[in-house]
Amino acid sequence: MTKNKAPQPMTTAQTDHSKNGYAPVNGLKMYYEIHGAGEPLVMLHGGMSTIGTFYRILPTLAKNRQIIAMEQQGHGHTADIDRPFSFDQMADDTATLLQQLGINKADVFGYSDGGMVALALTIRHPQLICKLAISSAVYNMDGYYPEIKEALPHMSADALPAPMREAYEAAAPQPENWPKLVAKAATQAQDFNGFPPEAIQAIEVPALVLVAGSDIIRLEHTTELAHLLHTEPVILPNSDHVSYLLDHPEALLSELTAFLSMPI
Repeated sequence: MTKNKAPQPMTTAQTDHSKNGYAPVNGLKMYYEIHGAGEPLVMLHGGMSTIGTFYRILPTLAKNRQIIAMEQQGHGHTADIDRPFSFDQMADDTATLLQQLGINKADVFGYSDGGMVALALTIRHPQLICKLAISSAVYNMDGYYPEIKEALPHMSADALPAPMREAYEAAAPQPENWPKLVAKAATQAQDFNGFPPEAIQAIEVPALVLVAGSDIIRLEHTTELAHLLHTEPVILPNSDHVSYLLDHPEALLSELTAFLSMPI
């Protein structure tokens, strides 16, 4: 689950070939943005967050890639429907949207909860994925420090940082639904039983696993996840769960662009 600061808006002038829209996806009216041109890179935001959390890194990545970013059920511009949140369902929604956009294969980067969606997407729709990059994600709830694991299923709208609510209300078609979003995210955390290690180990695509030096994720868990994905973890120094994305993204961009540039 992502703790968020208010994102800075991106104007179309900041990237070439930028567009946004909605697509009918499994009962949703799902919002997406496309920036740049080149090989496709799917970007998956964190829990209770929006595409706006990527606006610090998106212009750099869009210089050489076609970025496809989307907002999941009940998040940002995508209105909620009468359906529980689940990482598997969000992965299926993502796959359906990519199919509608004519994207047959892509690299994927998932941050926080978006990393869990990226894992589910790669497990459930392996034919879509070229490379898998995830940051600050877990494959089961034991990946969080105990106090975080205990708190996530009991989140309340009033207890979360005001910028998270403000970012939601600025984008959402029904801004008054912020408490509903938080409640459904809490239930999602309570119901998440994790991904089977053998399913992760069966993933064959190249993987990048990142974590902040002062993250809410246990380093031991990140190491386990990286080893299941046949790689080693990358620790982003002098960073916490959000700062490497929103405040000083240079290290993240360096690791991510190097990984994405490597030949398969």
